[in-house]
Amino acid sequence: MRPDNLTASTDFILLGLFSASHSSLVSFSFLVGVFIMTLMENALMILLIRRDPCLHTPMYFLLSHLSFMDILHVSNIVPKVIADFLSGSRAISFAGCGTQVFLSLTLLGSECLLLAAMSCDRYVAICHPLRYPVLMSERVSVLLAAGCWLVGALNATVHTGLALHFPFCHSRAIDHFFCEVPAMLKLSCADTSRYERGVDVSAVIFLLIPLSMICASYVQILLTILQMKSLEARKKAFSTCSFHMVVVLMYYGPFMFTYMRPKSYHTPGQDKLLAIFYTIVTPTLNPVIYSFRNKDVLTAMKNLLRGSFPYKK
Repeated sequence: MRPDNLTASTDFILLGLFSASHSSLVSFSFLVGVFIMTLMENALMILLIRRDPCLHTPMYFLLSHLSFMDILHVSNIVPKVIADFLSGSRAISFAGCGTQVFLSLTLLGSECLLLAAMSCDRYVAICHPLRYPVLMSERVSVLLAAGCWLVGALNATVHTGLALHFPFCHSRAIDHFFCEVPAMLKLSCADTSRYERGVDVSAVIFLLIPLSMICASYVQILLTILQMKSLEARKKAFSTCSFHMVVVLMYYGPFMFTYMRPKSYHTPGQDKLLAIFYTIVTPTLNPVIYSFRNKDVLTAMKNLLRGSFPYKK
């Protein structure tokens, strides 16, 4: 009997990442370690930003939202992968699958917009430092963060409702490690071409436009850096910008490749590999690249370890 016939008719089966081999056990152990490290890194980042007054700036405020998004993202996906591997049961309810889709789309879309907002913040800070307090006030940074969350949630609500509305007439086995829309569309026996065109529109809004803004911001930043007289300052700025762009490309590249290709071009192995980058790898790297290489963050961490913050006597 096929595994997808062993559960209720409304349940889905996640075929997952791992088999029962010894190499899969090693990979599973590595995933658990990465998951724990991601939670600790991002939780520490939020704690430092909230407790240290020196980090109460628009840049770190947006970074705290990025860390919170990353915690939610890995928590939405990885615990289910771990539970399935340990229990041997790969079933997920219709409601559970819908919840995964909604949270995943909300967080992916919101993070795309937030990364663009963060690049604009850096552009204003470096290229227009005298106007920074006005252009990036506390009110503006709150509105930017709230806008990212709101637009991401609205987009996810529409796409989740439409994706789950399609009939799944044949196998309900999703060849993926979580419920992702492209993998689910392959199970539908209805014509999804109109919906896919809607996905293309969302991809332009959440991927192409923010990525263009990020690239334009960093081009202007690099042009400003080239005018700096200090060689050491130029090296430091180039290093920071290059690391930021690597993370951005690792996030946007696989994301675009997954959501901007027609359904017929998707292969399970490729989709799983790409999804690992924007669901597991980048949430792990974000705190390291954006924060822990920063002198202010390192100082705040030392103060935390000593148990004495600057505002304490």
